[in-house]
Amino acid sequence: MKKLFLLLVICIANAGLAQTAFDRWPAMNEFHDILSQTYHPAEKGNLEPIKSRSLELAQKAEALNTGEKPDAFKTREIVIATELLQIKSRELHKKIKQGISDAEITTLLNSIHDTFHEIVGLCAKEK
Repeated sequence: MKKLFLLLVICIANAGLAQTAFDRWPAMNEFHDILSQTYHPAEKGNLEPIKSRSLELAQKAEALNTGEKPDAFKTREIVIATELLQIKSRELHKKIKQGISDAEITTLLNSIHDTFHEIVGLCAKEK
């Protein structure tokens, strides 16, 4: 019985450690939802989702940057990366409104995607 109890305690402790940044930081999950719904169609040449939702992406990036972060994710590197994500997302929205080319949209969206994955990687290091 003691072994079973010990095993249960270990499993519960590991479950808490296994939480991802998406579980611990709701704004990250919300940004990812919009990014995935706009980036993956763009990979296939469909830029309509990002053209119609660029403002929403910029707003979610702002919330990710300026909203409350879990303490473990308040590192200098993560703060800088979320600021950059907000700047890039705002710039993409502004340029889409100005009518930039599809190639430019794709380049900027790829950069936003890369920055987001940098943040995810930084968060994984901070578990």
